[in-house]
Amino acid sequence: MASSSDLTPLRDLVEQLLSRTGPLPIVAAGDPVLRRAAEPFDGQLDPSLLARFVAALRDTMHAAPGVGLAAPQVGVPLRLAVIEDPAPVPDEIREVRGRVPLPFRVLVNPVYEPVGAARAAFFEGCLSVPGWQAVVARPAEVRLLAQDEHGSPVDEVFTGWPARIVQHETDHLDGMLYLDRAELRSLSSNEAMAERWTQPTPAEAAKGLGFPL
Repeated sequence: MASSSDLTPLRDLVEQLLSRTGPLPIVAAGDPVLRRAAEPFDGQLDPSLLARFVAALRDTMHAAPGVGLAAPQVGVPLRLAVIEDPAPVPDEIREVRGRVPLPFRVLVNPVYEPVGAARAAFFEGCLSVPGWQAVVARPAEVRLLAQDEHGSPVDEVFTGWPARIVQHETDHLDGMLYLDRAELRSLSSNEAMAERWTQPTPAEAAKGLGFPL
């Protein structure tokens, strides 16, 4: 358990964030908080404050909109993230990408490990790198170990797009952005994505931009 002197700064930071109205401000790439390993959660926020912070993270994720948000993305270096994906996509994309609805979850102190050797490469974006997307090859299936917001253990296998979301948000807690894993020749603006690369897979983009899948 963290000492009381360790708790105060984080409590104050979260209280300050929650004192504002509307969605929390999302930190953009270039801020050091996104490049440091987050501090494991060990009671730094009491249950009431934690619940309020989780609710604010969820509201901010919805407003962005996004399918995941890690605490460092709002400037709080705690190993905590929220994920949720209603998966409002056409059936063709749903089938190819394995993008199925993912109910709201809170991930506390998450770590993941690949299950098997299969990998999947798709365009990916990030709320902290607005306006851009790039292709990232990730394990197609992962085992997640974590706790929920009530301290109950989580040991679950995720596949398809939910596995990608889990990896992306957990990477944030290790100080890693998706661009660190991306094929940089695939980097495309949102405008280019809408005009050229709306196909279910990045195969056409790989041919046009000259990167391997």
